Amino acid sequence: MDSSTIMWIVIAVVVVILLALLVWFLVRRSRTATAKRREAEQAKAAELRRDAESERIAVQEREASAEKLDAEARLQQADADRKAAEAARLQQEAQDRNAEVGESRAGVEERLRRADELDPDHRATTGTVNIHDTGEGHQPEHRADAPPDTHRGTADREGRHHT
Repeated sequence: MDSSTIMWIVIAVVVVILLALLVWFLVRRSRTATAKRREAEQAKAAELRRDAESERIAVQEREASAEKLDAEARLQQADADRKAAEAARLQQEAQDRNAEVGESRAGVEERLRRADELDPDHRATTGTVNIHDTGEGHQPEHRADAPPDTHRGTADREGRHHT
């Protein structure tokens, strides 16, 4: 083998070694860059997780506050409904009592009217003042238990005054 062939073989071996070193360097650099990128992504993910956890806690606090307000609103609504039901019950009771009073009053008035029909002279002697339309205007009738009249006239049998 001559020296030029050996030289070409040595150059070829050096070139192959240099190429191998270059490939090894590039692969190593790529792995280092990938590792750094992965570390950066992991740090970013950890930061996002911390932020998300903080936000989750804040959301849970707002949710608890909203649930508390909702419970308070339902309690107030139940109280208002109870009060409205009580008011309706009292109103119905008042109406029932008014109806009873009206019936009682009507019964009393009916008995008094019936008594007056049976005893027309009673009106003149009891002193009750009743207003009757006689066509001449309203004239009071006196009852014995009523205060005395200041008129100087006389009353007829039905309690009408004449001056």
